[in-house]
Amino acid sequence: MKSTFEEMGGTYSRVGDYFIPDLVLDDEPEYQIGKYGRMRERYLKEHRCTAYAELKLSGKLDEHLAEIDQTCNERMERIVKQMAEREGVTEALKASGQMAWVGAMNNIRSRAEEIVLSEVVYA
Repeated sequence: MKSTFEEMGGTYSRVGDYFIPDLVLDDEPEYQIGKYGRMRERYLKEHRCTAYAELKLSGKLDEHLAEIDQTCNERMERIVKQMAEREGVTEALKASGQMAWVGAMNNIRSRAEEIVLSEVVYA
């Protein structure tokens, strides 16, 4: 008598005294998840449990986190560039006063990151 698994085309392998089903998982693409993706995951776990569980169970969590990470990095680049242009933080300032340039750029990056976190990661 065949089991339902065998009737559906499944096979078993014998390991010692046991028969173990030959199961193969679908190939899933590997995603690179950076800083913002990990922050989004922590936010979902702590504050949006249902959304986190849905994404995890559907197998779309890593894709979502990678998309968030990519979006945040792109927005950071764009916002930093725009703020630097608007505030006159240029290569000329970098050449004439390195510490002033570093301070201005750190300030701009901090403000840009606050914008990205509030609009994308914690939305």
